[in-house]
Amino acid sequence: MTAYSLRRRLLGWLLISTVVLGVLALLDTQAEARRTAQGVSDRVLAGSAMAIAERVTVNAGGGLDVDIPYSALEMLTSTAQDQVFYRVDGPGGFLTGYEDLPVVPALASGLDIAFADARFTGAGVRIATLTRAVSTGDGSIPFTVTVAESTLAREALARSILLRSALRLAGMIAGAAGIVWVSFTLALRPLDRLGLAIAQRSPDDLRPLRETTPHEVQGLVEAVNSFMGRLDIALGALRNFTGNASHQLRTPLAVVRTQLALATRSNDPALAGVAADKADAALARAERVLAQLLVLARVDAAAGLALDRSFDLAALARSLTAEMVPAAAQAGIDLGYDGPRAAMLRAEPVLVSEALRNLLDNAITYAGRGATVTVRVGVAKNSVQLQVEDDGPGLSDARIAALARRKGAALTETAQGGYGLGLSIVQEIATLFGAEFRIARTNREEGREAGREAGLCVTMRFPTGYTAR
Repeated sequence: MTAYSLRRRLLGWLLISTVVLGVLALLDTQAEARRTAQGVSDRVLAGSAMAIAERVTVNAGGGLDVDIPYSALEMLTSTAQDQVFYRVDGPGGFLTGYEDLPVVPALASGLDIAFADARFTGAGVRIATLTRAVSTGDGSIPFTVTVAESTLAREALARSILLRSALRLAGMIAGAAGIVWVSFTLALRPLDRLGLAIAQRSPDDLRPLRETTPHEVQGLVEAVNSFMGRLDIALGALRNFTGNASHQLRTPLAVVRTQLALATRSNDPALAGVAADKADAALARAERVLAQLLVLARVDAAAGLALDRSFDLAALARSLTAEMVPAAAQAGIDLGYDGPRAAMLRAEPVLVSEALRNLLDNAITYAGRGATVTVRVGVAKNSVQLQVEDDGPGLSDARIAALARRKGAALTETAQGGYGLGLSIVQEIATLFGAEFRIARTNREEGREAGREAGLCVTMRFPTGYTAR
């Protein structure tokens, strides 16, 4: 995937947005500049018209005389490019000035001066018409003074205002872009330090990141820490599987090689057959061990995942017990279930089923003919209990203590190839769901009277409402 620059992208969006807003602002500034320039022009036109009106007098014949003051026209010549026009009209019509110059009609509001834009002599002009009256003693004579000026100065003023506004806006955009560039560079420094901290770590260092980062980046840091935690769990499961597989499979594979070598070198078909049978038994044992190791690896990989769901432990125990009855009967063992009809538990049913299956396999395999194996489910106020009990030979106190210490260590089996690995799987599953795991001897006195060591009871006590770690 092609990489892109956050700095350039942010700067690009800033420039695009500011340019759009700047164009809108300039359009508003242009309209305001035109209104401002027109207001200035109108005030000058009104002043010029009033100066001319002050010089209109009544002559001896009762007519009007107009003496145009130079200053009245001079105030309009703001630039050499502008042209100035005027006309004075009395009751009888045109008196003096430019006769073709348009006269602005009086406003309905009754104001004595009116303004309008028009064209005169092929150019745009701004016209102001002032209505006044001069007193004659017996009455008054109305007249109008019309003054016009070309709009070159007004447009030049509007352009000047617009240009200054555009320059100021461009300076603000450039300043904002510089500030964003520097600020973004400073803001990215924690990410640079975070990247450097990750780059300097060794491949097997999967500890959580503790670098100080902005609040907006905390989600990313937490996601990285969560990923490294899951990766650490997966690598730990792989290391455990590799170590356990190399330890557990070495002996049966060595037996296979030895027995095959004996069968190859033996000239006696009977001895060769015995060696082949032993090799087959060793392969079966290796297959069973490998299957258990795969289950254990699955339990290790499940740590840290949300595997908890609600299911009926009593129904699962009854179903699995019924499934194992034929195997128990073949081994001469009385297998039964004791418990309520329903017991809801929040955990992963597949893993809990695997734990119970291992306990039943161990009990059926090592309890001995004539033994009784009972699966029990119990419900307490804050826990749900799963228990497998038998009255077989059981294990010694030393062996039980060794199994209790095995958590996290390399797994080994008993000399008969059984309890150690299966119970270690059960212990791992119990730990995964926060369950209490306990191995105890039972029927100690009854077992001795029957010529046995004692029975064995394995208990997993699950806290209700537990969420897998």
